[in-house]
Amino acid sequence: MEAGRLTMTEAEGREDAFAVLRRAMVEQIERHADRVADRTGRAAISNPVLEAMGRVPRHAFVPVEMAPYAYLDRPLPIGSGKTISQPFIVALMTDLLGIGREHRVLEIGTGLGYQTALLAELTAEVFTVEVIGELARDGRRRLAGQGYANVSFRIGDGSLGWPEHGPFDRIIVTAAPDLIPPALLQQLKPDGRMVIPAGLEDDQRLLLVTREAGGRLQTAEMLPVRFSRLMSGAEAADM
Repeated sequence: MEAGRLTMTEAEGREDAFAVLRRAMVEQIERHADRVADRTGRAAISNPVLEAMGRVPRHAFVPVEMAPYAYLDRPLPIGSGKTISQPFIVALMTDLLGIGREHRVLEIGTGLGYQTALLAELTAEVFTVEVIGELARDGRRRLAGQGYANVSFRIGDGSLGWPEHGPFDRIIVTAAPDLIPPALLQQLKPDGRMVIPAGLEDDQRLLLVTREAGGRLQTAEMLPVRFSRLMSGAEAADM
């Protein structure tokens, strides 16, 4: 065996260990959801979301040195100054979307693809935009490695959305602008939902934005959160 490579038995044992940790993560998410139910208005995370989180290998969407910590309920660094969000927040944001198989979903902030994978488990068509090219390419590689074929990728400024493929039934944003970008509001369909963190760095709130059938927008605050700032294309080019 080559140095540093696992045998088949060792690899299977490693995946079994991760599966145990993944089940424990899901149980912790359920407990966390119950503790904050009075603030979110949701007594529990829906079964489809929990089942998707029980299937998607979070350790496959973090740098290899972070894999042992992948199932802790906390954010982890993924490079380029960005993080993968805490599993409970991922679950809550996904649940707030209320995704159905018929929905076309726009994700802003691919990162290394974990949230993207969850969306791809829940709906037939996902469009994801990442402003940092290195992350976008790595995320695409990781998603392909896990067999996700229902995702379209774009490298670009997420605040502009993806108008060529809009409007969308659901939009999820995994980085925080100061204010909700107008382009994303314009790309949200009637009866659509957007989940987005927004606000200044020390005063961010997780928001649920809904567009009524007649076009009127409504916004509800969920929880205080702390996300990486939503970068512009110009800022990414200067990195």
